[in-house]
Amino acid sequence: MGDRGAVKRTTITTKDAPAAIGAYSQAVVVEGGRILFASGQIALDPATGEMVGEDAASQARQCLVNLRAVLAAAGMSMEHVVRATIYLSDMQDFATVNAVYGEFFASDTPARAAVQAAGLPKGARVEIDAIAVAD
Repeated sequence: MGDRGAVKRTTITTKDAPAAIGAYSQAVVVEGGRILFASGQIALDPATGEMVGEDAASQARQCLVNLRAVLAAAGMSMEHVVRATIYLSDMQDFATVNAVYGEFFASDTPARAAVQAAGLPKGARVEIDAIAVAD
């Protein structure tokens, strides 16, 4: 493989999305700012750090608002997302979350996976992460 050295990366931080609640960054950008790996977003209000909503629809909406803020901090938008993963505490919420997801990705939708997780941080019902690529 050869010695290519460490990947040059930039961490993305914005007050418009919840602060990390662990040892991770909101997002990391590599390839000279071209590829962004966004950490999973749960439905935390960035101003208060409190969970927004108790139902899957309102939580999914806040997850996507948070994700949009992280992307904006890197100079990207939802249109740059090429891959997303949705984690659900209950797969019965799939249709509801899918409808909200469709509001944010109406056309030219990214590749995606949806999985049920045994538990999500802070008792969340939904968590969403993404990979985005700049033009």
